[in-house]
Amino acid sequence: MIQTGRPLTRILGLGFGLAMVFGGTVGVGILRLPGTLAAALGDSRLIVLFWILGGVYSLLGAVAVAELAAMMPEAGGFYVYVRRAFGNGPGFVVGWSDWVNQIASLAYGALTAATFMGTLWPAAAVNPRALAVAIIGGFTVLHWTGLRIGSTATRIISLSVGLMLMVLVVGCFLTTPVAASGAPPPAMSAVSLPLMSLGMLAAVVTALRAVFLTYDGWYSPIYMAEESTQPTLTMPRAIIGGTVLVAAMYVIINIAILRVLPLPVLAASQLPAADAARVVLPRGGAELVTVISLMTVLSLINAIMLMTPRILLAIGRDGFFTQKAAQVSAGGTPRVALAITSLGAATLIMSGTFEEIVAVAAVLFLLIYISTYAALIVLRRREPATPRPYRAFGFPFTTVIVLAGCLALWIAAIMEDWHSAVFAGILLIACVPVYAWIAHRRRRRLGEPVAVKVAPPNPT
Repeated sequence: MIQTGRPLTRILGLGFGLAMVFGGTVGVGILRLPGTLAAALGDSRLIVLFWILGGVYSLLGAVAVAELAAMMPEAGGFYVYVRRAFGNGPGFVVGWSDWVNQIASLAYGALTAATFMGTLWPAAAVNPRALAVAIIGGFTVLHWTGLRIGSTATRIISLSVGLMLMVLVVGCFLTTPVAASGAPPPAMSAVSLPLMSLGMLAAVVTALRAVFLTYDGWYSPIYMAEESTQPTLTMPRAIIGGTVLVAAMYVIINIAILRVLPLPVLAASQLPAADAARVVLPRGGAELVTVISLMTVLSLINAIMLMTPRILLAIGRDGFFTQKAAQVSAGGTPRVALAITSLGAATLIMSGTFEEIVAVAAVLFLLIYISTYAALIVLRRREPATPRPYRAFGFPFTTVIVLAGCLALWIAAIMEDWHSAVFAGILLIACVPVYAWIAHRRRRRLGEPVAVKVAPPNPT
């Protein structure tokens, strides 16, 4: 690790960590996907069960990553763990893959936010790409001022989203429930198909993938572990506690929507939360869900704008990118890394090709998950004496379960979109000469055949 200037600021506590999990996870998916699951499964009990299974699976992943985050409380997220377990080369690939995935998500989120703004204020829909870039610019200015303001905004936005979702849920429970429908379940749903048939399995896989993707984001605090006041305590509590909180909310939201929408209506709905809101609030319900959708996307953008520059900071600090990316302002912001991240997202928005990049990044990100869970297994065997303030519950069985699940999802993603998988493979192969060139320059700059290591920051 190459020492560079001012360190990151340690001011973040458990409240911020929980807000990051919430803001980085809860998105428009939970407002849309109950309808997808109703069409795929065809049974209200199965819908709730699958959301519970998704929460349990995410919790198993959370306990694995919580061990790594408490063991290595450094900025940079997954890059740090993979580099420690497998070396500079795999770490380089994971770090840059993670950064590309995050800026693609940032571009997608900004355009989605622009769409919702256009629904609420038609004048904003005139130039959605320009509006999306302006949204990126606004959050860049917010986080440019310093970590304290950015962390406060995270808490406020996450709390606002949570309260609005609870308003919708309470309204659903106060409304007279719908009578049981006598209509048969959708023809291609799991309950309508022969047990263990290919069609039934395909419906189940579709539902599981949708649920797992909606839970993605529970790891958000790990990128900022170095800025936590007590990372060895806070990281496990934030990651695990936040995952449990999100899972509980997802299950409650689905139960609430199922209470006011008949299953056939839910299965045909493109935005079930809006249809439920129309039942609860005949006047203004749709607008409420649009506002909630907008706020969830803004919350996600805010979280990504905090996380992603820390990836570049860690890569630059280790000598695999410009060291200017590791420079930290007096307010605690890696401004060069923030500017590069914002510029990258704005470029994707204006290029009009980010949809393809999102598809490729999704394949790469499953590899990041796989590499991280494998890193935990490797480090347990290779470094048994290393202090671990938190140990993953049920290791190695729980870690093997999530590792196997990610492998299955990765194979399914390749089979579904082989074109994006091939392009992702080309990008990974292209990393080899790039890494070799950067590593050569790094060795020459350090004047030694291997990297100079410096003890990581004191986590307490």
